Amino acid sequence: MRPVVAVLVIVVAAGAMAACGSTRPSKYYQLEVPETPPAASNPWPVALLLGRISAPHVYRDDRIVYRTGPGQLGTYEYHRWAEPPTEMLEAVLLRMLRASGRYRTVQPLHSNARGDFILRGRLHHFEEVSDGSLGARVAFEMELYEPKTGTTVWTHFYSSEEPVQGKEVAQVVQALDHNVKRGLQEVTTGLEQYFSVHPPK
Repeated sequence: MRPVVAVLVIVVAAGAMAACGSTRPSKYYQLEVPETPPAASNPWPVALLLGRISAPHVYRDDRIVYRTGPGQLGTYEYHRWAEPPTEMLEAVLLRMLRASGRYRTVQPLHSNARGDFILRGRLHHFEEVSDGSLGARVAFEMELYEPKTGTTVWTHFYSSEEPVQGKEVAQVVQALDHNVKRGLQEVTTGLEQYFSVHPPK
């Protein structure tokens, strides 16, 4: 009986090793950090804090999401983000706000720095969409909160679908990257317009 058991163990181990060897390697993607443009002079006397961008659980995971129909989502097992989408959006937006040179300081909220305003948001869509043609859908909303008065003084909603030039996941990622940059540029421009109309004291 013992030799038979030994043979079975060897067969099972060999099968497990073969299965491990056939596993597809995962591919990882990330949003490109924008280049730093020349900073503006004479920044506003504003200490801006960037809060967390909340999202449904599926967008806080690292797997790339695709939409299969109304209210139906799926995820790629072997195509993943280097970081969850919410964290990538926060990093890109932080870079853009700092690079603008329009604020005295821009810090993450979790840094425990003090601020005059808190910019925070929620991600609603960040996915591949197949609806006749392949697209990359991004939708989020941002708000500027003033702790001193306890009020939200500015909001912006962005929603857009970028066409994908091809059928590969890498091309979907590129379209999502373009879409995100366009949306975050609207946020930075909108904030500048707000402070231009309501100059901080």
